Order: sequence, then structure tokens, then C-alpha cells
Amino acid sequence: MNIKNFKLNTKVIALGLASLLIYSCGDPKPTEGETGDDIPDTDTVKAVALNVGGQLFSVPSPMQTALLIQKSGVAYDKTILNAGNKNGQYTTDYAKALNLGIYGADLGYVSMYNQTQDAIGYLGAVKNLADKLGVSSAFDQSTMKRISDNISNKDSMLMLVGIAYRASDAYLKTNKRTEISSLILTGGWIESMYFSIIAYNKKPTDEIKYRIAEQKQALGSIIKLLNSHNLPDAAELTNQLSELAKVYESVTTKYNFVEPTTDEAKKTTFINSTTEITIAKEQLDEIAAKISAIRDKIINAKS
Repeated sequence: MNIKNFKLNTKVIALGLASLLIYSCGDPKPTEGETGDDIPDTDTVKAVALNVGGQLFSVPSPMQTALLIQKSGVAYDKTILNAGNKNGQYTTDYAKALNLGIYGADLGYVSMYNQTQDAIGYLGAVKNLADKLGVSSAFDQSTMKRISDNISNKDSMLMLVGIAYRASDAYLKTNKRTEISSLILTGGWIESMYFSIIAYNKKPTDEIKYRIAEQKQALGSIIKLLNSHNLPDAAELTNQLSELAKVYESVTTKYNFVEPTTDEAKKTTFINSTTEITIAKEQLDEIAAKISAIRDKIINAKS
């Protein structure tokens, strides 16, 4: 078995971006009249923080993955997305929630590449599923108008949609529908994994390989989250994710601590530690196959 070790400085994965997060902290609100570049930067540069049974877990944002793929030089490819016009075929809350997560990641992807026309279509798909799930208040007429007005401004649009998603999540939590939020999160994670796999096949880079490999912990968190709700509809999905986790068992990580250095003049500290990951091509291929199978079942659900 051909196993390749590689090292990445932790600065490589310190990504700064606006995020379509659910479960994120805070709910920054633009002030009246702000549009375009007037919209301030917000603290949405965070992974999804999960609290399961009193334990805290972290799941990377789909937007982190979209930015990584764009920066790797992989060209925009609409064909890898779940077709926006399929949103009407999802009839159960289970299918709606998972695909809302998938469409959210898709919307982030097209927005990251400044694909305005496609963004309008995916925004419509997100709005439709949000309405059907009873969280339309997060995507009300005023919010939709603000998003539409800023559709060609990537940063502003991502922030506004992020606000809508957080409002959606807050609504679901307040109304004790956290299982729906869990499914939305899971759908977004699956779609971002799918993006990573497609991108790696097109243009293999250590950064994307690292992103795929580091999902071992995130996957465990998602499985625990789904199990905590004990959803009958999610039994098959949980089993599939558990099978995926078995593939990840032999993916190993090693943290190599190196003393940080500080530039006193610039008052800047540089992190020099590295994380070493060992993953085999066979593992990557198996992860790709399982993620594709899981995603196909979700996006092709009709009942």
C-alpha cells in the first residue's frame, strides 16, 4: 500500500472567510440602509460548534471548503451541484432539512465564484425549502430583498445569507426543533466533502488532501449529533456515516510542536507547529465512493 506522509503548517488552514454557518455564535445585524460594501465584516469565520451531551465538538464550515477549493485554482463547475430545480421533490422534513444543508453549501460555492445568475437560482431553492420547513421568517421579504440587492457583491451576500441561516437555526432551537438543525448541518458537511473530493480528483493538492483527511474528528461529531436525536429516518444515514468512519480509523494525525516566533517590531506571533497526516490513496478512493453514495441517496430522495 502506497502511503504518503505530508506536513502542513497550521497557518495554511487558518482560513478567513464569511460563512454560511448554522450553530454559529452571535447574530450580527447590519444597520438600516447598509448595502454592498457598507456591510461590516462579521465574526463568522468559525467552524460549527456542537455541544453533544455536554461535550464540545467542531465541524469545519462548508464555506471554508469552498474558499479552499477556489484558492486551489480549480475552475467553477456547476455540474457538481445538486440541481436547484429539484427542491420541489423533497417531501419529508428529513429530506428537506438535509437538502437545505446541501443547497446552502451550493449557494456558498456559487457565491464564492461570483456566479450571480446561479446564486439567484440556489437562493430560490434555499428559500423554498426554508418555507416548507417552517423557518421562512429567517428568509422574509426584507431579508430576501437585501440579499437580491447585493447578489453581485460576494462578501455582502455571504454575510447576509449567513445572518439568515443563523436566524433560521435560532428559530429551530427556540422551538425545540434541533433535530432539523442537525440534519441541515449534516447535509452541508456532506456536500462540502463532495466538493473536496471532486476538486482533489481534478487538481490534487496537499491542502485539499489535508481537508479530506482532517474530517475524521468532524465525522465522529456528526454521528454523535445524529445519534443524540435518535431519528428513525436517519438510521440508514447514520449507519452509512459509521461505515465511513471505519475507513477513517486508519487515517492518523501527529501534531509536531515547534516554538512560536514573535516579531516584536510588528507585534506579530508566528505559529510554526505542523500537523502530519498519514492517508493512503486507497483510503481516499474509499472515502470518495462512500461520500458519493451517501450524497446520491440524499439528493435523489423523492419521498
